[in-house]
Amino acid sequence: MPRLSDSMEEGTILTWLKQVGEEVAVGEELVEIETDKANMAYESDLAGILTEILAPEGETLAIGAPIAVVGEREGAPAAPPTPEPEPTPAPEPEPDRSPFVAQRATSGERSAEGNQGTERIKASPVARRLAKEHGVDLATIAGSGPGGRIVKKDVKEATPAAPGAAAVTEAAGAAPASTETAKGETRTEELSKLQEVIARRMAESKATAPHFYLEATIDMSAAVEARARLKAATPEGGVVPSFNDMVVKACALALREFPRANGAYRDGRFELYSRINVGVAVAAQDALVVPTIFDADEKGLAQIAADARAVAAKVREGSVTPPELSGGTFTVSNLGMYGIRNFGAVINPPQAAILAVGAISERPVVDEGSITTAHLMDVTLACDHRILYGAEAAEFLARIRSLLEEPLGLAL
Repeated sequence: MPRLSDSMEEGTILTWLKQVGEEVAVGEELVEIETDKANMAYESDLAGILTEILAPEGETLAIGAPIAVVGEREGAPAAPPTPEPEPTPAPEPEPDRSPFVAQRATSGERSAEGNQGTERIKASPVARRLAKEHGVDLATIAGSGPGGRIVKKDVKEATPAAPGAAAVTEAAGAAPASTETAKGETRTEELSKLQEVIARRMAESKATAPHFYLEATIDMSAAVEARARLKAATPEGGVVPSFNDMVVKACALALREFPRANGAYRDGRFELYSRINVGVAVAAQDALVVPTIFDADEKGLAQIAADARAVAAKVREGSVTPPELSGGTFTVSNLGMYGIRNFGAVINPPQAAILAVGAISERPVVDEGSITTAHLMDVTLACDHRILYGAEAAEFLARIRSLLEEPLGLAL
C-alpha cells in the first residue's frame, strides 16, 4: 500500500485497473485507492506481469502492506541449475523490492490472455468508479476533461435514470429507512474513507491543539479597484487573479516575516519550514480537500491564480495527485462566495494556523467624521497556542491586513 499523502495511514482498494496475467509498464495506472484526502490512481513503479492480487477490492490495508505481485517479463532467463546430482527446483531469485508492490520471479509458460487488451481509456478515478457502479461503458463517453479525459460529470450525464435507483442505493451500502419515530424515518449512511479521516483529524485538532481566534476587518476598497484594473488589462481568455488569490499572496508574504506562523508544534518541539506552501480549501464531493500552492511567496498573482484554478479543477474532477495535496504549511479557507461574513475554521494539523475569509461587502463607515462606504472583508485567524502566541499572531494578522489594504505591496 503506497503512501499517497503525507497524512495517510491506510488505504482502501477501490478498483484494480489491471488483471492477473496482464503486462504492467512503469508509470501505468495499476489500482485506484481511496486515501484520507481523495480517490487516486496509483501508477506502478515496476514493469512486468501482474501475477497475483493480494488485496481484493474493498479491503483496507496499512501503509506498506503488499497489495499485489509483479513478476518478470516474458523471456526472462531461468534461474541457474543447482549442482546437486538430484534435480531440484531452481531457487527463487532475490526480488527487486518496491516499497509498495511485491515483485517475485515466476517460472513456466504464461498465458497470453490479458496481453491483448486495447489501449487504456483516459478517465479520472471517480469517473471509473461511477461508471462501474452504474454499468456505463467508458468507451461510449466523450471526455470533457483535459486532453479528452473522462471526468465525473461526463459519466453522470451518460448514466440513465433507472427506476430502481433506490434499490441500487441500498445495495451500495445505504441502510434502509427504519420504522417511523418522533424524528421521522431514519436512514444511516456509511462514511467514505476520506470522510472518516476528516472527522478523525478535525476532532484530534480541536482536542489536542489549543485554538484561539483573532478577528479583523480589512478594507478591500483599494484591492477592488486594483482587480478591476487588472481585469480590464487582461487579454480575453487570460487569468484574472481573484480576491482569494490576493489573500493567498498576502499570507505568503506575511509568513516570511513570522516563521512560527509557517511552522508546527510536534512532540514538544517547533518545526519551522523554509518553504512557504499555502493550502487552499476546496469543496470536493461530500468532503473538503486542501491542495497546495507551493512557494506562494515567490510567485506573482497571475501564477498563483493559474495554479489555484488548475488544482481546484483537478480536485472537483477527482484527478488531483498526491504531491498536490501534500506539503502545506498554512491554510486559507474562504466561504465568502456563499455570502458568509464571518466564521472560525479548524486548524489543519499539524499547521500552526488557518485563516478563515468571509465575503466582501460594501458597508457604511465613518471617515474623518463623514459617513461613506467601503468594501470590507472580515477574516478570522485560528492559531495553535502551543506555537503561536497572542501578540505575535496579532502582528501577523495586522501584516496581512496592511498588504491587502495597499495591494501594490502584493506585486513587490
